[in-house]
Amino acid sequence: MIDVAMRLYENMYYLVSVILFVIGFHTLLTHSNLIKKIIGMNIMETAVFLFFVSTGYVRGGVAPIIEPGVEQYVNPLPTALILTGIVVAVSVTAFALSLIVKLYESYGTLDAEEIMRIRSTEL
Repeated sequence: MIDVAMRLYENMYYLVSVILFVIGFHTLLTHSNLIKKIIGMNIMETAVFLFFVSTGYVRGGVAPIIEPGVEQYVNPLPTALILTGIVVAVSVTAFALSLIVKLYESYGTLDAEEIMRIRSTEL
């Protein structure tokens, strides 16, 4: 039992990222409000970012600058890739929000099910 608790503590970042991903995925699937869906998508993106950054972390590691006597370095590649991912995520969020504004102007609601009902009666 103590061994399981120690392993969970050592891998806490992975556990938190999985929990965040499940929360975001649940929000994305269960809510019909488009703003809530965007929030769920952003929570999922944050979970993925946390997971990838935590894969590059080395306990006891230092910045990747060569110094005498240092043997463990933190991997900078996941952090650099996540910076690009954050820029893309912000861009996608801004684009999705602009589409939601246009949908609200056209249909007068942010409920995805209501929009689909309105569209089916227009055809």
